[in-house]
Amino acid sequence: MIAETKRLIISKFTIDEAPFFLELANTSHWIKYIGDRNIKTIIEAEQHIINGHIKSYKTHGFGFYKLNLKENNNPIGTCGFIKRDTLDHVEIGFAFLPEYESKGYGYESSTALLKVAKDEFNIDTIIAITMSINKPAINLLEKLGLSFKKMVNPFEDGEELMLFAKNLSDDNI
Repeated sequence: MIAETKRLIISKFTIDEAPFFLELANTSHWIKYIGDRNIKTIIEAEQHIINGHIKSYKTHGFGFYKLNLKENNNPIGTCGFIKRDTLDHVEIGFAFLPEYESKGYGYESSTALLKVAKDEFNIDTIIAITMSINKPAINLLEKLGLSFKKMVNPFEDGEELMLFAKNLSDDNI
């Protein structure tokens, strides 16, 4: 376990979570706002977990984490960190199954993980990127204290994304 909140257990992904990750990566909001990762089978979900999440844990010491409800241990989403070669700082991101969106889980998990980022991973600046049409994500980032800094083109598709940032050392998280 990485962290615990009032309602959530935050832990590392394992390949056992492939069925859940397959479902999450194929939700309409994931595809619209994060992009279609062409994860259509359990095997592809396992490979994504191995080559993405688990590799990041080994390489950087952090990654994206699975969020489970304390009350029934059901997985509801993901929140965590990624270090992209195309961006200068570690990025926070999140995604939820549709029935768990807009219920405060994004704020709850992100707040807990920002504390972990500062205290355990010694991350001083956190960023986030999102599409300008993704109002729920923008609202959450602003609620977390991230501020819009500039438009960026971090991917080959050339789409301009909004970059938000926050200096964690300035904050009593």
